[in-house]
Parts: sequence; structure tokens; C-alpha cells
Amino acid sequence: MTIKNSNVTIMVKNMDASIAFYQSIGFALQNRWGDHYAQITATGIVIGLHPANPNNTTAGSGNISIGFTTDDFAGTKSLLETLAIEFTARDEEGGQFLHLIDPDGTALYFIKPKW
Repeated sequence: MTIKNSNVTIMVKNMDASIAFYQSIGFALQNRWGDHYAQITATGIVIGLHPANPNNTTAGSGNISIGFTTDDFAGTKSLLETLAIEFTARDEEGGQFLHLIDPDGTALYFIKPKW
């Protein structure tokens, strides 16, 4: 068996809002099948967006965190500020981090690694 590609699927409440959010932080819409499913891409990752079960009022993606490496930490921070996306900055031994959440509560972070 050979795995040809992969993706992470996030359950979302509002397809349009989620696509717009991810596009605002640098993702491109690869495919969309109405409100049934969409694929957004950035270098090295494909994220699938799928409507959450309407009977599940907690939404969010559960216990997951998705990280994105950035070579322009100051520019990324400035972009989040311009978009009024709340984030927490952290600097530690492994690098600089910007922690944020998407519209459905999925934990995301940008990192400028020190390695």
C-alpha cells in the first residue's frame, strides 16, 4: 500500500465563514462541493472542511492543534492584528509561537522555529 496524499478534516458550523477565515490567513480554496465539503490548501497541508452534525451543539474539532511554520513572524503577527484575529504570542526554547482558534474552536498556531 502507498499513501498518495492525506488531509485533516475539521467539522465546521458555517462553511462560508470557515473558508473565508482560512483564506484570510493564507490558505487557498482547492475544491468545494456546495456546503457538503471543501478542501483548502497551504504548502504541505490539505484541510478538509465538513459540516458538523446539527445535533452536536458543542462543535469544534475536539482535541487537535494544527501548526504552520512561518518565515515572517512579524508579518504573520501583523496580518492577524489587521484581521482582528485574537491570538496569544509565546517565545520559548523551540521558537516563537502565535496561538489562535478558528471560528469553530480548532486550535491553530504559527511558529517561527529556532532549529
